[in-house]
Amino acid sequence: SLEEDFITWREQFWPAVCEHLGVEATGEESSIRQYELVVHTDVNMNKVYTGEMGRLKSYENQKPPFDAKNPFLAQVTENRKLNEGGERHLMHLELDISNSKIRYESGDHVAVYPANDSSLVNQIGEILGTDLDTVMSLNNLDEESNKKHPFPCPTSYRTALTYYLDITNPPRTNVLYELAQYATDAGEQEHLRKMASSAAEGKALYLSWVVEARRNILAILQDMPSLRPPIDHLCELLPRLQARYYSIASSSKVHPNSIHICAVTVEYKTKTGRLNKGVATNWLKSKVPEQNGSSSLVPMYVRKSQFRLPFKPSTPVIMIGPGTGIAPFIGFIQERAWLKQQGKEVGETVLYYGCRREHEDYLYREELARFQKEGVLTQLNVAFSRDQAEKVYVQHLMKKNKENVWKLVNEGMAHIYVCGDARNMARDVQNTFYEIVSEFGNMSQPQAVDYVKKLMTKGRYSLDVWS
Repeated sequence: SLEEDFITWREQFWPAVCEHLGVEATGEESSIRQYELVVHTDVNMNKVYTGEMGRLKSYENQKPPFDAKNPFLAQVTENRKLNEGGERHLMHLELDISNSKIRYESGDHVAVYPANDSSLVNQIGEILGTDLDTVMSLNNLDEESNKKHPFPCPTSYRTALTYYLDITNPPRTNVLYELAQYATDAGEQEHLRKMASSAAEGKALYLSWVVEARRNILAILQDMPSLRPPIDHLCELLPRLQARYYSIASSSKVHPNSIHICAVTVEYKTKTGRLNKGVATNWLKSKVPEQNGSSSLVPMYVRKSQFRLPFKPSTPVIMIGPGTGIAPFIGFIQERAWLKQQGKEVGETVLYYGCRREHEDYLYREELARFQKEGVLTQLNVAFSRDQAEKVYVQHLMKKNKENVWKLVNEGMAHIYVCGDARNMARDVQNTFYEIVSEFGNMSQPQAVDYVKKLMTKGRYSLDVWS
């Protein structure tokens, strides 16, 4: 947690500065605002931002090139549920990029700009007793600064809370520290100040009350009835809503005009009994293909990645990706199938894929069976973690086939790809490679670790992981 280190540093910083410059700290806990609020009463609505990331009206008249500041509004042409059962919702979306001049390669990421749930936005407006459609600007008080506004201005509070500000992640301690001054109840004010301090007790309180309870700004306002900050200061303090990245689940050789996404909707109960929903996945879930002439649009752009198929199609590949980690491999296999159709010699294509239950969330089952039948997918190893008493994961199947894995890596000069959960899976898979290398390469543990590191440096062991 970088946050803790920062607080500890911050508390010693000002006294040190004062001492160094020979000035006396007033001890006033006054908050110095970075932006000043300007409310517009008679503004031309054509000059007001409605969710664009950069240029005003860029969503109405779209001009390439498209990037983070100028996303392309892609039409959703398909949105289907991939899993047959279970409590989760796994989906496959297709975005139309024809006429956008956007190019992508298998392994790239598509970035999408989501919108916050309107009911959360409305609740914040109600609690703070604000007319969300007020048009305002937050102007930097430091005129020398190259950052004139915290987000595109002028805009309405509703637009800012929907498209520009992160209202669902637990707020950081600096936000709590600044908001504390607005709590009229002494106990609540102390509670907020304590969580923003570097004291061990404060850190523990912040961890349990905010982080582990996953309290977002709305939950904090609900649980602290005396905390009613001015909405403009809240908008100044909240971080920007970030684009979400998904591994592209298609090959541009086969689908030059569309980008496919495979994602699981995030929904969980917090310790306080609230239902928290993932911003982007729930927003994407609601994006249905054209209905009654109205289409669903997704602001997006492509981010290049280093996750690339080998230059020579004849090089074998070992792909390891449980759950939605299968996404880039669907693109890889599509591409290898296309190369094969072009008469190229395509090397062994091996997939280790894992899901919970065979009849519940075996994603892209038909596609994978077809690729295997066509001989493009030379090995399809599927681990079902919950279909039997003891859990079976991808690394267990790798250990089962360890001789074959070693032969592909050592003799076939295979490229290894790992995609999915960084916390456990990627680490377990890497440890399995250490074991296989050390056993068949007659190496000690440190030598095996070094061998795998060298594969990474040479670009033969690639990761596309998230936590």
